[in-house]
Amino acid sequence: MPGKYLFEYAIIRVVPRVEREEFLNVGVVVYCKDLKFLRSLHTVNRQRLAALCDKLDCDEIEKHLQSFERICRGETQAGPIAALDMASRFRWLTATRSTVVQTSKVHPGLCDDAEKMLQKLYQQFVL
Repeated sequence: MPGKYLFEYAIIRVVPRVEREEFLNVGVVVYCKDLKFLRSLHTVNRQRLAALCDKLDCDEIEKHLQSFERICRGETQAGPIAALDMASRFRWLTATRSTVVQTSKVHPGLCDDAEKMLQKLYQQFVL
């Protein structure tokens, strides 16, 4: 039986050469309004990224991905976006952009436990 809480998620991708549209899934962000849950997880696989683009600055990518997590947590030092309500932070993080770090389209689902769903999606799409 499906869970009772509506959640939304997007896959976080690194797109080294936007014009080629090749990407590597590096993280996931999950939002569930009813459970007051907004979190992201990521992993930077430097070898796989180097296979797509050997000139990519993986340290810079890591910093951007860490900012996703800080914004999700609403940390004050993460800037003005982190001060927004959860729904607005999620919408900002998942907005369409043509940068090296992007997200997929937002997908809905139902769950009982948002943390477990985050881990499941992370295992399925990133690792």
